[in-house]
Amino acid sequence: MILTLALLAGLVAAWLLIGVVEKFRLGLRFTQALLYVPFKLAYRIADGRINIARNAAAPVIYVISHQSRLEPALMLSLLPEDTLHILDQASAKSPWLEPWRELGRTIAFNAEHIFVSRRLVRVLKGKGRLAVYLPDAVEPDIKTFRLFRAVTRIAMQADARIVPIFVAGARTLPVSLTPADKAPRRWFPRLSISVLEPMTIAELVARNPDQSSNTNALFDRFAEARLFGSDLNRGLFLAMRDAADRVGASHPIVEDVVSGTLNYRKLFIGARVLGRRFEAVTAPGEAVGVLLPNANGVVLSLIGLLSASRVAAMINYTAGRASVTAAVRTAEVRTVVSSRAFIDKANLADIVAAVEEGGAKLLWLEDVRASVTVLDKLAAALLWRWPLQPQNAAKPAVILFTSGSEGTPKAVVLSHRNLLVNAMQAEARITISPADILLNVLPVFHSFGLTGGTILPLVTGVKLFLYPSPLHYKLIPEVARKARPTLMFGTDTFLANYARTAKDGDFFSLRFIVAGAEAVKPETRRVYRERFQAEIIEGFGLTEASPVVAVNTAIHGRDGTVGRLLPAMRMKLEPVEGISGAGRLWLDGPNLMMGYMTSDRPGELQPLNGWHDTGDIVSVDREGFITIRGRAKRFAKIAGEMVSLGAVEMLVQSLWPEEHHAVVAVPDRRRGERIVLVTTADEAEPDELRKFGRQAGAADLMVPNDIVRVEEIPVLGSGKTDYVATRKLAIERLGLSAAA
Repeated sequence: MILTLALLAGLVAAWLLIGVVEKFRLGLRFTQALLYVPFKLAYRIADGRINIARNAAAPVIYVISHQSRLEPALMLSLLPEDTLHILDQASAKSPWLEPWRELGRTIAFNAEHIFVSRRLVRVLKGKGRLAVYLPDAVEPDIKTFRLFRAVTRIAMQADARIVPIFVAGARTLPVSLTPADKAPRRWFPRLSISVLEPMTIAELVARNPDQSSNTNALFDRFAEARLFGSDLNRGLFLAMRDAADRVGASHPIVEDVVSGTLNYRKLFIGARVLGRRFEAVTAPGEAVGVLLPNANGVVLSLIGLLSASRVAAMINYTAGRASVTAAVRTAEVRTVVSSRAFIDKANLADIVAAVEEGGAKLLWLEDVRASVTVLDKLAAALLWRWPLQPQNAAKPAVILFTSGSEGTPKAVVLSHRNLLVNAMQAEARITISPADILLNVLPVFHSFGLTGGTILPLVTGVKLFLYPSPLHYKLIPEVARKARPTLMFGTDTFLANYARTAKDGDFFSLRFIVAGAEAVKPETRRVYRERFQAEIIEGFGLTEASPVVAVNTAIHGRDGTVGRLLPAMRMKLEPVEGISGAGRLWLDGPNLMMGYMTSDRPGELQPLNGWHDTGDIVSVDREGFITIRGRAKRFAKIAGEMVSLGAVEMLVQSLWPEEHHAVVAVPDRRRGERIVLVTTADEAEPDELRKFGRQAGAADLMVPNDIVRVEEIPVLGSGKTDYVATRKLAIERLGLSAAA
């Protein structure tokens, strides 16, 4: 009895002592500190930024992501005592929350009246503080978005500052408001409180004046709190391992059509074995080429290189010999990881020769596997959770090569942080969970296929199904029927071809498809909606941005646009002579590349300083939805007038929607340039196109007089139209070689 009392007295004394420490450390009232101590100890809460919220000058509105039943208790313990908390009905009545409700002022949320605006404005104007708990919805429905409008209106009327708060890790608590299949439960996850600096609505809008309405500015800021709730300085290997900890090491994470399924544990064990071999033949920080298809082996190799602090240079084996040799030399690649079976099956002997011509040696996975001993496997099984080398998120992780759709490819150097930030920016915009299965047919040497199609699932616990070639138009629908993916990434060209060969039930499991790299044609969107009940949400990216820049969502979407800018990004539009209502897009953000490597200065990073010129001409509506008007290089100057070749393609597509078309500009002695249509439509005639153009209200300058009919439009490995090859083809067919 005495021992029990002594233990209890010791626990009480420790509780009081820790409470005193927390009181002075965070500036809390003593009762707040005492009720905060159990949370602090149980969840090892990283709370260093909470003082930003506590010290924010009134009037202020704390906008809190309500992921679990824990947030109200936490915020009542941590926010200033004069804060008025608007609680949901369950939190306002829950018996266990009674001690915490006594710490501050609370009122119950009235769903019928949203907020009593006048009363709350009076509270705030009196130097008050308000805590609003908004549903944890990456894609809020109309009813939820009304809450953002209400908060925005109140903040503007009271000239109040907004402080977003996100408790990272709360979704996995036993008291989470998210279904368990979408957020696996953990009893004592580590929590981290993300708090952003106070800003008024006017200040939020001013950060991106070209693209924000008042409510969207608040919504974007709220998404940033979610983004920065992740530890973006962990490095990719550690971020992937953290995901394994969240969803479980036995969670199936990668599958292909040959090797089967790997869970996180097996994935990391295999990656460590490969990483050891990579260490033996390369140096830390060295660029190591990866020449592999979409299969388990490419993921194992990528993680092995990351673990060993090597830089993965993703070789585009569809780019041709000259481009591959140039890529190897530009990135100073001395070793290229590949597979003999892949090279033989894909008939890539010429690409191997190009690699060797560039000065690199091949490291064959078959030879690596043959050299692995039982001791190697045992060591990897014991140590799979730890990287082989220290991880630094600021260091290069991957080198990608731009598509070269309009010129010579460039080497783009991306850091761990660039790639992780971009994956989490997408996660803060699109609703995904470990319950999803993602079918990725886009090659990993393509930035969209790497970040969205590979890294994003690995750091979020979404199961990844890899298919080796996007060109298998008849097989991929069958694979989708068997794999039952809920998500899919693709390009319009690929998606249109899959739809032509698919049976109605092949894509029945899809929730949505994310499309990028080229504009989605209305016909493609219609087919997937009507036949497969799958929504195509269009996005926009560039390799230099890791790559995603903007994306629509299933709820916040607008057909014909590429969506809204991702959280934490900024943009500005530079006027372009001859183009009204649009401008040249410049970008800034944490996902922007470290810099380029060029063929004239191989191996030397030329850092990006400040804003990046995308070369794209875009327009932006008042809600922030971006419409691509075309590449700056995809505008023709005809008799002094600027004409968008992309707009001409859309016009032609409307007339012959079942066919493929590409529009290019070729030299013209009299008018400077003229437009040529390259098409698979055998029936295409200039007179019919001119008649259709007049009916559509298109200017005569937009209608091509020259039509080149082909069986296929040249396409890059990424799925984009190869405009360099298409223009060359048009010039040859029209006998303009000398003029070009």
